[in-house]
This record gives sequence, C-alpha cells and structure tokens, in this order.
Amino acid sequence: MESATVTTLGIPFAAPRALIVEDDLELAAQLEIILRRYRFETETVNRREAALDRASAVDLVLLDPSLPDGDGLEICGRLAERAALVVVSDRDDEIDRVAALELGADDYVTRPFAPRELVARCRAVLRRMRATPQRRSDAVVQVGDLEVDVERYEARCQGSPLPLTTKELALLMVLARRPGELVRRDELAEAVWGAELWSVTRSLDVHMSALRRKLADATQGSAHLQTVHGLGFRLLPSGPRSEWSAA
Repeated sequence: MESATVTTLGIPFAAPRALIVEDDLELAAQLEIILRRYRFETETVNRREAALDRASAVDLVLLDPSLPDGDGLEICGRLAERAALVVVSDRDDEIDRVAALELGADDYVTRPFAPRELVARCRAVLRRMRATPQRRSDAVVQVGDLEVDVERYEARCQGSPLPLTTKELALLMVLARRPGELVRRDELAEAVWGAELWSVTRSLDVHMSALRRKLADATQGSAHLQTVHGLGFRLLPSGPRSEWSAA
C-alpha cells in the first residue's frame, strides 16, 4: 500500500495508515467508512499471516480476534512490535480484554461502539506511540549535527546535550520521529500538551521559537526547523535529504 497524503492549502502531509484485520466483509466495510471519514488511509486483510506481513507498513492495526485461520489474540504481541494495536471485538468478557492488553494490544474496543469514540481511541493510541520510545529500530535519528535518541529521550549535538526545556525536548522528539515530514500544529498540541490546538496556540509558538533558536545555535545551522505557515513544522538538515538518517 502506498502512503496516502491529505492536502491542505496545496501542501501534502501523511495521513495515518490503518490496517483492518477482519474477515466479515460488512464489518470491515463499516470500519473503512468510519476511518476514511476521519482521514485515515485504510487497507483490509482477513488472515493472520497477511496481517503480520502488512503490519510494518502501517501506523495502526485494528484486529478482530475471530479469524478463520486462528485466534487473533495469539498474534497480538507480534503485531504490537510492528504498529499500534487496537483490538475490535464482539467479545466483552474480562478474560479476553485482559489477555489482549497483556499480550501487547494498546486498547480494546467492544462492539457496538460509537464511531467517534473508536476514532478518538485510535488517535489517542497514536499520540501515545509518538510520545513514548518507538517500538521499531529507528530509535536514534541524525539530522545534520543533531542526534536525537528517542529511546533515551535525549538530544545531543556533537556529543554534548542540548539545553532544552521539557516541552522543547518533547516537541523535538515528535519532530525527530518524522524527519523531513510535515508535522501539523494540531498533532504537536495533542502529543505534547494533550490538548486541542486552540487552547495552546500561543505556548506552541513560543516553545517552537525557542527550540528553533537553540537548534540554530547548537548545530551552526546544520539542522533547522522549517515553518509551513498555518499548518506545521518540519525538522530538516541544511543540505539534501541524504544528510538525515535513522539508526
């Protein structure tokens, strides 16, 4: 599946990618309609092996554990290593809910559900994923002379720690997980403040201004923040795209 984009004012940014693991065609179509309405890109598979094959290519997996080739709960741990995982099930007993969460699921939603609640839960899971160390291997991101270790929650320039405040470091962590990508203002507000953009607009601007200044001073311009007015920010090296990498 190619990564889709949503375009605002002619500038594209990546839409969240969701993999629906569901063998009931009607239920799968219902989930697709709900998620696409809220600007998720979706694809659907109906077997455990296909889910494992595709999970690394998406941001979020929605798993119905009742699959024709076995119990989906048995692959929760392996799916959770690849993407955020929400179990969506008719099973409402405590044993199944606890088992799914202990096996690696980030959330458990039972049918019937309110569409807006499902989307809110999916977004909350993705926010937590962005605000905590990554499950995948790209834990250290290099942008110019800037090195961001999202696992240790550290930022360094040529081996020396950057003098960042808690909020500045949190903002940098979100940006560093997606080097070169446009990170929207509302995403930063949700990830760092856990709030809607309108309530933290001034704080976001003040902290981003301070972060930009500190990055410029520490890296001598080898890493910088690009502002896309009205939309968000990108963390970029001063030269071509090849100057950033994930280790």
